[in-house]
Amino acid sequence: MMPALMQYEAGLLGGSTQVIDRSGRRRALPLARWSGIVSAGDEGLLRACTGPTLDIGCGPGRLTAALTERAIPALGVDISAVAVRLTLERGGLAIKRSVFDALPGLGRWRSLLLADGNIGIGGNPVALLRRCRELMCDQGTVLLDLAEPGSGLLIEELRLIESGRISAPFRWCRLGVDALAPVAAAAGLVVRDIWLQDGRWQAELARPR
Repeated sequence: MMPALMQYEAGLLGGSTQVIDRSGRRRALPLARWSGIVSAGDEGLLRACTGPTLDIGCGPGRLTAALTERAIPALGVDISAVAVRLTLERGGLAIKRSVFDALPGLGRWRSLLLADGNIGIGGNPVALLRRCRELMCDQGTVLLDLAEPGSGLLIEELRLIESGRISAPFRWCRLGVDALAPVAAAAGLVVRDIWLQDGRWQAELARPR
């Protein structure tokens, strides 16, 4: 059984990767959007990045590159070598690493991006946000996309499918607007703002004052 990373990278290189949940339901990964130009839905997150930004799970780097073009220092982080290469080709800076690995700038990042559902990384949003809290400066914020209100917190076991080959399972989660506050609180953060940007629910988290 192939690692999910290989299926993901095949999609980044032009495949048609799908994701399948435990019930057998399939949906396509939005690879064209991730690899495309900055959209109106991205602008709410980009405008909120006011200083050095860590783009967690940067994928092919559209947001990392966009911030660089806007003179905001940005670093993409992704476990995929293909994603890092694509980010570099777009003019962004990126490194191949997990967010839970040793990273530069510990305790000094002003903004941490969890765009495109990346709050799901690892299937444990509390652990992920605690890691973000370690990485950000005292005035730092976490900026993230969320599922629509009423979605709650759903922890899933998913697989990727590419060219008929199914990957090994991996943990992921979906976090709805309604479930954000208690998850943030468990990580030592508070919800500073929530907004709807071109159909995407987004939020800003910060340390308690």
